Amino acid sequence: MVAKIFIDGEAGTTGLQIRERLAQRRDIELLSVPAERRKEQAARAELLNAADIAILCLPDDAAKESVSLITNDTTRVIDASTAHRIDPDWAYGFAEMSPQQAGVIAAAKRVANPGCYPQGVIATVRPLIEAGLVPADYPFSVSAISGYSGGGRKMIEAYEADADPSPFAPYGLNLSHKHLPEMKLYSSMGIDPVFMPSVGNYAQGMVTMVPLQLSTLPGNVTVAMLYDAIRAWFRPGGFVEVAELAHVDKLAGLDPRSFNGTNGMRLHVFGNDQRRQAVLVAVYDNLGKGASGAAVQNMNLLLGCDEAESLAA
Repeated sequence: MVAKIFIDGEAGTTGLQIRERLAQRRDIELLSVPAERRKEQAARAELLNAADIAILCLPDDAAKESVSLITNDTTRVIDASTAHRIDPDWAYGFAEMSPQQAGVIAAAKRVANPGCYPQGVIATVRPLIEAGLVPADYPFSVSAISGYSGGGRKMIEAYEADADPSPFAPYGLNLSHKHLPEMKLYSSMGIDPVFMPSVGNYAQGMVTMVPLQLSTLPGNVTVAMLYDAIRAWFRPGGFVEVAELAHVDKLAGLDPRSFNGTNGMRLHVFGNDQRRQAVLVAVYDNLGKGASGAAVQNMNLLLGCDEAESLAA
């Protein structure tokens, strides 16, 4: 049976990438609003209700409106906006978040696609809290860098039109980034982390980094213990891989562009037991695992087909 998929907001950055990933699929039919009717709410409503799965690539308010236009009980929804990410009635669409999460997504009617930044933090922090190595009330801090495509069309146009754009631009300096609620909730943190995002002068790819002061943790936690807990959390052969524990000064694989065009994520644990310090690192594509790749993975789970269909690891 061919599934009908409607990408509401297909002309945006995420929508275009999802459509590109699905272009060669023969098990789905992509529905699209005719160009002359794109501003008509009735046209969107018609396709939202005709779809087996609607993927919303819209600003928050528009995404909420699209959900309200669905009047049947059959259309399943993947929302790539921030609107529903901490809503308990929506499944959180990070399939590797826990051993059970892929099944939760597969059975859901409503799936909230994760934000790009939180996934790397969740992947490195949640296993340690669940293992009891780091307490939930630890004062986490997170630093991260993303390509400018994470800022959407306006930021993309601004960077590409600027003859000399800033190579490194910190932002979110009011410490109230929109990804904080989901980062805290799904990492199992007890208090808000200090989150310091930044934009680099490159199109896509990202790195998240979480430093830890091991001397402040209960028990004699070592770097190897952190590594073993994270490695045990993820199944081999999946989209999230854990790099070998390495005592190095620098590593070429930490280039934020390393996984561009894929749905892969690589986790690293670095540290120094003598100094009682460690840092948890995740490398992935902000438009791949951080957006369109995750949406396609979630769609595959909803359809009950191979989770990796249309996705490069």
